[in-house]
Amino acid sequence: MKASVDTRVWTTLTGDALAEDAVEITGPESVLPGTFRVEEAATTSIAAATLAAGELLRLRGIEPGKVSVDTRHAAASFHSEHYVRVDGEPVPFSAPLSGDYRANDGWVRLHCNYPRHVSAVCWGLGVPATRAAFEKVVAAKSKYEVESAVVGAGGAAAVLRTRDEWLAHKQGQASSALPVADIRPLGTSEPVRLFESDRPLGGVRILDLTHVIAGPVAGRVLAAHGATVMHIGSAQLPTVPPLAVDTGMGKLSAYVDLETEAGRSRLRKLIARADVVLQGFRPGSLTAKGFSPEAIAELRPGIVIADLSAYGWEGPWARRRGFDSLVQMASGIADEGGKAAGLDGPGPLPVQALDHATGWLTAAAIMTAVRRAATEGGSQHVRTSLAGTGEWLNSLGRKEAGPAGFDGGEWLEDVDGQLGRVTRVKMAGTLPGSNPQWTEATHVPGSDRPVW
Repeated sequence: MKASVDTRVWTTLTGDALAEDAVEITGPESVLPGTFRVEEAATTSIAAATLAAGELLRLRGIEPGKVSVDTRHAAASFHSEHYVRVDGEPVPFSAPLSGDYRANDGWVRLHCNYPRHVSAVCWGLGVPATRAAFEKVVAAKSKYEVESAVVGAGGAAAVLRTRDEWLAHKQGQASSALPVADIRPLGTSEPVRLFESDRPLGGVRILDLTHVIAGPVAGRVLAAHGATVMHIGSAQLPTVPPLAVDTGMGKLSAYVDLETEAGRSRLRKLIARADVVLQGFRPGSLTAKGFSPEAIAELRPGIVIADLSAYGWEGPWARRRGFDSLVQMASGIADEGGKAAGLDGPGPLPVQALDHATGWLTAAAIMTAVRRAATEGGSQHVRTSLAGTGEWLNSLGRKEAGPAGFDGGEWLEDVDGQLGRVTRVKMAGTLPGSNPQWTEATHVPGSDRPVW
């Protein structure tokens, strides 16, 4: 069967139908293991972002040319953190306590990639931070008891649910109604003026207040299309080194401590001269610091604000911490994957598809919103979620189980930068009018000044 894209995504983003010949898809339909159509999700989300960049080129009077995506390149791009190397060596990271644990009535996943999440599990379950202690206490409890205790302590966990169980849950019902992206006007203002450039996002300043994969991938895509992207982190917050190297391509990296008034004042100054704020804080966290979408729009009329969350902006879990693996567990994806593979337990997707697809879709929505701000005026509010992406992936149907392995080596390149010689996956998506590219490799975290 020929590889394809889901044209519904473009219609959701723009309100327009996608012409039949708008995108050329090359490569086989099935590249990755499993029966979920991860390849179609990858090619569609990459195509959407590339098409959105093309429309910005068209707005600048430049013919974008025909967009093309290769399914093999898309698959490698959706597993980019797996391929990243510095001076030929993998970037070390260990999270030995993260994983799937068997309770007395099923399975629950504990997310322990960060010290604060480990502490929450220890506090919520009353155990020391060892794998053996976690396994023992979880085995003696019900899966829902474990989930409730860990989440209640401020941690991140999810029970392995079937699809039917998820749809019977109030959050599942709320998430099932989510679009892949929501773009709405936020206040009125004169149309913004784009600086002259031969790149889709040339002259556009983007504040990237995200972490892990989905949000940073969105910023990485925008940087490849010409934006000046400044990632804002903090020396007080932990990072996952392979992800920081992989998703920092093309970005500035600065530290701002938002727990201090001086840091918040600095962020307000950055926002006042920015065109886009992309944020992936736990829902409500940035608002509590004085940076609600409305407050940001007041600081900079005509700005685009993009909010990325795990479970979406509706339902009882709208403020819950979540990650790709947890959304797969909760929504029935991991249950179906495990059963299809003959496992006694969860079977995740072959790549972090919810993260990567959400990142590319968020980038597509942001570029669409930038175009609206330039043509119609007004600040624009973009919302995306891992759960919404998961619902979309589920709607694509299933394929024959794909091959057991995938190399992806032909899509790699080496670049020199502050960290050394970095091996990375080349930017996916062909745009003849202005092919996407990163102008430099990942910066040392916090090495840039937080000024435009």
